[in-house]
Amino acid sequence: MNDTNVAKDPECRFCRENPERRIMIEGKFGFAFWDMHPVNEGHFLVVPYRHVPDYFDITDEERDELWKMVAEGKKMCDKEHNPDGYNVGINVGKWAGQSIPHLHIHVIPRYKGDVENPKGGVRSVVPERRHYEFKN
Repeated sequence: MNDTNVAKDPECRFCRENPERRIMIEGKFGFAFWDMHPVNEGHFLVVPYRHVPDYFDITDEERDELWKMVAEGKKMCDKEHNPDGYNVGINVGKWAGQSIPHLHIHVIPRYKGDVENPKGGVRSVVPERRHYEFKN
């Protein structure tokens, strides 16, 4: 597969064609590929073709297809890597850690023992606020 449908923006790494990109899924509004610098084995990204930085600015059609790709990619990752869990996340804006101004959804497989204490999951983005207890 190739990514010739990607809108061309010479400054954006997701818009530029990349022969090393390993495409998993291609759709009408976006594509999924294995992350070239994975956090864990099986880490993949879901990206719209349209160059849009902010998740909250995509269309309903784009949103629907991207989340279907998350689910389809998860099945592929389960089959190939058999992880014990997943973190799914989107960084929106510089202060949320977005380093590439083109929307992308991270799907990061998690494996027992990959960190000492996984409690808090995505809440760990602000470490001092990740600890909480539920009261009955």
